[in-house]
Amino acid sequence: MVDAVSTLSIDGMTLAALPLVDTLFSTQGIMVMLLAVYGVAMWMFLTSAPKVHTVMVSDLEIARQFYEGDLQLPAADVPLHYYYNYEQTLGAATVDPLYLSADIGAPRRNDAPDGLWYQLKKNAQLHVISGASLGQKNRQRHVCFDRDCLEEVLLRAQSYGTKYKIRSEKPLNFLVKDLQGHVIEMVEANS
Repeated sequence: MVDAVSTLSIDGMTLAALPLVDTLFSTQGIMVMLLAVYGVAMWMFLTSAPKVHTVMVSDLEIARQFYEGDLQLPAADVPLHYYYNYEQTLGAATVDPLYLSADIGAPRRNDAPDGLWYQLKKNAQLHVISGASLGQKNRQRHVCFDRDCLEEVLLRAQSYGTKYKIRSEKPLNFLVKDLQGHVIEMVEANS
């Protein structure tokens, strides 16, 4: 008698769950599951994808001394543009002429180096290119369109004891003084 009751309850649960299973494995249910899996996969890819932060500087050699000497950033073993066909071109509509040097229209040599590459974090690289104008009082200017990048540079400067002065929070703008006595203006450009 007890076996018959337990069999009925199990069969009753199976029968009650059957519409749920039927809905889950219908065409619509499978599509919803596939979309959910795709969403999770895209989220995982985007959160783990390597990032490239680009900084335009007024003098590439002074920038090299600052990033390698003062901030002790290691050179990137393999720049990420080799993996992702990274282009260092900037659209003319997105660049404020205030931040560019006067020779923007001048022809560039084809054999010019593609800038400096540093490993900022495990999954982030800093790409330093020339193209910014000098700031006020002939200060070296480093212009970046990414606030996260400038915050990382500021944290690195603070941790290595580099003299700095924050001029504004939004947009982020601060001055640092390197070991050679150059005053470098770090500017977050609004795109």
